[in-house]
Amino acid sequence: MALAIHMVDVFGAGALSGNPLAVVIGADALDTQDMQRLTRWLNLSETAFLFAPRHPEADYRLRIFTLDREMPFAGHPTLGSCHVWLSIHNRLEHKAAIVQECGAGLVQIRRDRGRLAFAAPPLIRSGPPTAVELDEARQLLGIAASDILDAAWIDNGPGWLGIRLVSAEKVLSIAPARRWHTRVDVGVIGPHTNDDEPGFEVRAFFSDHRGAIVEDPVTGSLNASFAQWLFKTGIARDNYIAAQGTCLGRKGRIYLTRDEADQVWVGGETRTHVKGELHGL
Repeated sequence: MALAIHMVDVFGAGALSGNPLAVVIGADALDTQDMQRLTRWLNLSETAFLFAPRHPEADYRLRIFTLDREMPFAGHPTLGSCHVWLSIHNRLEHKAAIVQECGAGLVQIRRDRGRLAFAAPPLIRSGPPTAVELDEARQLLGIAASDILDAAWIDNGPGWLGIRLVSAEKVLSIAPARRWHTRVDVGVIGPHTNDDEPGFEVRAFFSDHRGAIVEDPVTGSLNASFAQWLFKTGIARDNYIAAQGTCLGRKGRIYLTRDEADQVWVGGETRTHVKGELHGL
């Protein structure tokens, strides 16, 4: 059985500078175990599988896998898969609004100044972490308690705990633990102090299926929930651009905007670099 696969760079400021995504098309014959096994073999942070929609309002249905689990929602698979769906349906220039069906429900996607942007889904967990949870995150990151300005659960599916630091420089200086004894999904954000773009620096750390700590190059879901948190608390008053992947040699740029209805939109560039077939599944 041969399956079509596209390799897409998402959120990169230029070619090969964002977060790579594998999008598999027409995987109806694959079961969940097959999709998980393929995701681990590809060894990317996520692999997405495109299907025909079940919901009457949706344009397509998406299943998203990390190295150890299926997720109801993730940001860069959402934009990358939408990019692929538009390309295979010859709608790159003509369809303004797209509806994705996934484990989190229906996700709205639109064009925003030549980029794709998704509507940030509502948080499924919010509020401050416990003292024990925050101390574990602090130890994981190797920072002092005095370095932390604020912290909150900002989980829209993957499980993120958000931590706000005083500056982008402090964010970039983090050297996290290499392994951790429990599952972790921690995001860190700090402002750039000059007037140039980007406005904030973001890093995302998670544990893989073997307990190793991995840094994600660019993370749409985390930036979505960071923006909701920053806009709500007044830390961010205007639309802004976030940088991510700097410590990995990437140049991720995420465009965070808020419309008149207070809906947060998360946008970025999407580029297909590889098209091919998968065999032997």
